[in-house]
Amino acid sequence: MKIVVTGANGNIGAHIVRELLDRGHEVIAYGRQAESIHGPEVQYIQGDRRNADEYIRVMQALKPDAAFEMTCFTPEQAQASIQAFRGVTHFITASTVCTYGKRFVRMPIREEDEFTPWTDYGIQKHQADLVFQKAFREEQFPVTMMKPCTSYSEMSGALRSFATEHTWIDRVKRGKPILICGDGDILHQYMHTKDTARAFVSVLGKKHCLGQVYNVVQTGYTTWAEYHRTAMKVLGREVEMVGLPLRQMMELDPKRFILAYEIFGQHTYVSNEKLLRDAPEWKPEISLEEGLRMTFEGMERRGTIPDSTKVTWEDEIIEYIQRFRKGFSNLPKME
Repeated sequence: MKIVVTGANGNIGAHIVRELLDRGHEVIAYGRQAESIHGPEVQYIQGDRRNADEYIRVMQALKPDAAFEMTCFTPEQAQASIQAFRGVTHFITASTVCTYGKRFVRMPIREEDEFTPWTDYGIQKHQADLVFQKAFREEQFPVTMMKPCTSYSEMSGALRSFATEHTWIDRVKRGKPILICGDGDILHQYMHTKDTARAFVSVLGKKHCLGQVYNVVQTGYTTWAEYHRTAMKVLGREVEMVGLPLRQMMELDPKRFILAYEIFGQHTYVSNEKLLRDAPEWKPEISLEEGLRMTFEGMERRGTIPDSTKVTWEDEIIEYIQRFRKGFSNLPKME
């Protein structure tokens, strides 16, 4: 098949390109960067999908058999995508588990449950999903919507419990304590991007997947404390995790800790049972330990683990918390 992948230089898009090539497809990569990260076997087109007219014109001229779109974030962009890819046999788009919001009534959350997004990102992505679902109902637009959670690799790096920055990795390697959100008991789901890409490609060409929504996540859940302990095992150093409540994080520095407030500080536990049923050849294969090892090794090769000695904010917060705890421990014991 002749397949377009938009956002093809990104974390998930790049892995989808590789998965499609391994399966013998002809791949056309589309992205904003001036150069492709892929080899000569992939045709690369530079462009910005935010220019809707150009986007529609380019995609219609290519006449692909199918498309994977990783770059739709608003209902307006979804409308443009429908025009751009009208005529394909299958259109697979990246949504997000953030569309479920945080006012859920059960865990794990399933695709038929209520969507109550509350962040701007989640709201816009949900509205885009509604546009695609309407197009499927009214004109049989062949869409499948995939909802990943935290998908990580050497390209994205290994996140932490409140932000996307990576100095914590160097801190662990140096034997220094790391800051975490709360006591680390928030449930979350992580999956190596190779498994995520295989999930996206697993629905390709399946008629029963048209019009469907699928959660693309690990089986079960992990807490952030377990995640960081696994990372320490891989890095070969065990350090103290120093917790700071989410409310105090936001009082201290709302810009720095906004990701914890919006996503990582809330429980995320959704079910992958529907995808396992409809694409039974797929299942997550890379364990968290193996995935983190691959990620750290890749980040080392790329030189993308920051030097933690060049920043001081984490040391300052941890020192303050430790002084407070020491003073608190000297209070008289209550009878």
